[in-house]
Amino acid sequence: MIIKEIQISNFRILKEFTIELEKEISLVIGKNNAGKTSILTILDKFLNQSENNRFVIDDFNLDFKNDLRKIIEDEILIEEEVFLQTFYGIKLRLIIEYSDIDNFSNIQKLMLDLDPNNKFIVLGFDYQISYKNYLDFRKDLKEYKENEVIKKKDAEKNKKVYNEKGFKEFFKNNFKKYFKNDKKSFFYDLANGIIDESNFVFINDFNLSDVINFKYISARRDVTNKESDKTLSIQTSKIYEKKENDENETQKVEEFKDTIINTDNELSKIYESFFEDVIEKIRTLGGIKEDDSILSVLSTLQSKELLKGNTTVYYKHNENDLPENFNGLGYLNLLSIIFEIEIKKYEFEKLKNETPSDINLLFIEEPEAHTHPQMQYVFIKNIKTIVGSFISKTIKNQMNVDFNITKDLQTIITTHSSYIVADSDFDSIKYLRILKNEVKAKNLKDLKLKYEKAGKQYQFLKQYLTISRAEIFFADKAILIEGDTERILLPTIMRKIDIENKQSDIDGKKLPLLSQNISIIEVGAYSEIFELFIDFIGIKMLIITDLDAVEQVIVKNKLGKDRKTPKACRVSIGTDFSNESLKYFLKGKNLVDLKSLSFNEKCLNKIESDWIQDDDGFLCVVFQTEQNNYFPRSFEDAFFSISTNLDFVKLNIRRFNGLKNRRYFSDASKDYYDFANECIEKKTHFALDIIYNSDENLTNWEIPTYIKEGLLWLKEK
Repeated sequence: MIIKEIQISNFRILKEFTIELEKEISLVIGKNNAGKTSILTILDKFLNQSENNRFVIDDFNLDFKNDLRKIIEDEILIEEEVFLQTFYGIKLRLIIEYSDIDNFSNIQKLMLDLDPNNKFIVLGFDYQISYKNYLDFRKDLKEYKENEVIKKKDAEKNKKVYNEKGFKEFFKNNFKKYFKNDKKSFFYDLANGIIDESNFVFINDFNLSDVINFKYISARRDVTNKESDKTLSIQTSKIYEKKENDENETQKVEEFKDTIINTDNELSKIYESFFEDVIEKIRTLGGIKEDDSILSVLSTLQSKELLKGNTTVYYKHNENDLPENFNGLGYLNLLSIIFEIEIKKYEFEKLKNETPSDINLLFIEEPEAHTHPQMQYVFIKNIKTIVGSFISKTIKNQMNVDFNITKDLQTIITTHSSYIVADSDFDSIKYLRILKNEVKAKNLKDLKLKYEKAGKQYQFLKQYLTISRAEIFFADKAILIEGDTERILLPTIMRKIDIENKQSDIDGKKLPLLSQNISIIEVGAYSEIFELFIDFIGIKMLIITDLDAVEQVIVKNKLGKDRKTPKACRVSIGTDFSNESLKYFLKGKNLVDLKSLSFNEKCLNKIESDWIQDDDGFLCVVFQTEQNNYFPRSFEDAFFSISTNLDFVKLNIRRFNGLKNRRYFSDASKDYYDFANECIEKKTHFALDIIYNSDENLTNWEIPTYIKEGLLWLKEK
């Protein structure tokens, strides 16, 4: 029995949110403030209801609060029948799937469909306002506002300033009076694959502890490496407490207790001698009668307290035992998580004669905290072994016969670590994407299906992302570049733009490029392979590529026959272009079209299967544009065609180690195209030469127009 899907409404940033869970491990990733912690919080608030985790005013989604305000303050009263058609509150839905081998005893009362093919039940948790409370809310708010008007008038009479309060303040202080918790079991419409919200039964008095057990390990862990910290040691006592009720550990526990009893006896003998004089003084001076209230000091060691106060976790280093706080914070964090997982697994098993719940859900938040990349790799590689996929326990039945019970264990892990993502099972990844202030959860295995349907190389994308560029999942924006020249130069170009726009950024309170969360990915000539992925993650994306103009030339084939083949050439004589990315993203355009495109025409959005021009698009494809009455073909060509840059190179020509044929720069018969194609020995060296010969504020050279336009677009979006 497992949770197939979680649906959340009106909770914080999760306005209308759905996430599917895997049978074993679901890895939830996304940028900061994408709602990962909110998933944990709402599960805890509804499933582990206690006085410490009640709903607070900030738990309500902002749009929901605005909608609620409208209906409360509106002069027109909503009729009950109409009111009940809309849900007003926070809700959680758990779609649970069971199989024929599951025990139905705990869920029978929750099953609303007798169809044997419908193996779904839906648990619903609501924190909502009823129609009666809606009416009371309106009446009470009206009285509150009338009283505020009186207060303000009284203040004005006394020549005092009074800030009149309204809905916001009243709601904040009184919402608990109108919103109430409800538990429901809903009918699952198998034919349409949806929850029938109109078909349910209340289960407020139903104890769900036998059906579902939710535990979590928070990112806010207590681990430090201060000398006084003994987090791991304290955890050992918790593990003992759990093992004490485990029949498989009975012999070890009994041996431990026997040792404590023997130790008690020996210590009591020592205490008798040690405290003898003190006890004698009490007897003599205390007026105690003979054989009445005889005082003695005995040893009463407690197993759990003994472990908690007197056990220290050590680690071996060069044959020396060193205490836990001598370890690095990363190791302590990793060890603490493993200890905590063991504790939670015992809690899932419950007490000695109790049966584990049908559904067991463990939530691990940001296991990477304080750990370096290698440890993150180790954690995710071994997580299935550490956590496991089921809870197994042996208990006695009514006939006092041992039998084994096995229940599924599902784990949700949230992370910001690209290293954990890079070494994880891609099919288990759930990507949280913020689109128009709403969070959507997307399955990477769905992306795989899209690639297969389109006949594209998903395996290439997967391998490329896992090997080197998984950080794009956590970026706000991304730049796809072709090669080493752009990779080396782009950070410096971004810095140059930031320097040039420093004052305007300050005045407009804008973030410089280098202060933004931008991922730079080198994709070579394969950016079109990334297009489904670009659409999938939906972040602002800039593709910087080359125009790659070609002309058709006649060559001889192996049989000596003439055939036409494209050859790189100056843009001025080109008849076509060879760049596959431009052919894909700007379908139907020829070389003449590309040369005449305005910048806005290079901004695109995905509409169904095509990339369509859109001034507000989230993808922009930039390539060389005309500058100084010249149309360049490549980055190097574009760089030389700026007069400032040509003077910069000529001035420092002896210090440009990536150049050859230096004499061409003083040859009037050579042009920018010749410089780019015949004078650059190694493009990487040339890029480094530009940086090496730059002045402090990068003022002695200029950025090619197309790159500058693209980066300014990305910066402002």
